[in-house]
Amino acid sequence: MTSSPRPSWSERSVVRDGVRLLCRDWGGSGPDVLLLHGLAGHAGEWDATARLLRDSGHRVVALDQRGHGGSERHPGDVSRAAYVADAVAVVGQLGLERPVLVGQSLGGSTALLTAAAHPGLPRALVLVEAGPGGAGPGVQEQIGSWLRAWPVPFPSREAAVAYLGGGTEPVGDGWARGLEERADGLWPRFDPDVMVRSLDADATRAVWDAWAALDCPTLTVLGQGERGGIIGGDEYAEMVRLRPALRGASLPGTGHDLHLERPGVLHRLIVGFLRDVL
Repeated sequence: MTSSPRPSWSERSVVRDGVRLLCRDWGGSGPDVLLLHGLAGHAGEWDATARLLRDSGHRVVALDQRGHGGSERHPGDVSRAAYVADAVAVVGQLGLERPVLVGQSLGGSTALLTAAAHPGLPRALVLVEAGPGGAGPGVQEQIGSWLRAWPVPFPSREAAVAYLGGGTEPVGDGWARGLEERADGLWPRFDPDVMVRSLDADATRAVWDAWAALDCPTLTVLGQGERGGIIGGDEYAEMVRLRPALRGASLPGTGHDLHLERPGVLHRLIVGFLRDVL
């Protein structure tokens, strides 16, 4: 009988204020990296990037944020402060030393606010499709309606990839890998109502003061294509005005989930940035 190959990461558990958080610990040595996914996402979105970062000389951990993936599904507190405190707890309990915080979308917001509230914690910051500007009006209704409209359970992985990718297979595959297999099909590992609560008034407000106060080297990576990204030209220009040393890059032909579309390119950008600033 042939045994299944062991995963390249180990599962680690962190508990903060009674909330259990699961992490994928990829191991490795060198400057530590903590990866934070976006709303309704999961730590596995970062698998390709995490493997590349580990193999290029980093110790890498990816977190299932509260309410997501294998972490506590129905936490009472889904405020920005709770997400930040979770990131700090993971750093402390897993022994990460001044990690590079890398976050996409909601995870980028968590990374930004963690760096602002704890200036001695990160050695650098990488924001993927994330910035300090507030979300547009109606974002809760828009995202809530989208999540509740998913035709779950998905009857197969192929059906999930086709629906969730919107015609872009790497994106669909990344989202589908976060689904839970049950007897009747594949289900999300989150509650849409919890996701909407994560986008309350506090979570959608602008945080320009926090952005201006950051003192660690920062890279921002934006999507640029027909699907577009969420950071407009005016917001990016203001980010640069407030922090002229900001390093920026955009990836033509990508959208909001560029970390799924171009993990190799994102890895090269991160490694090049860190080589210059660490």
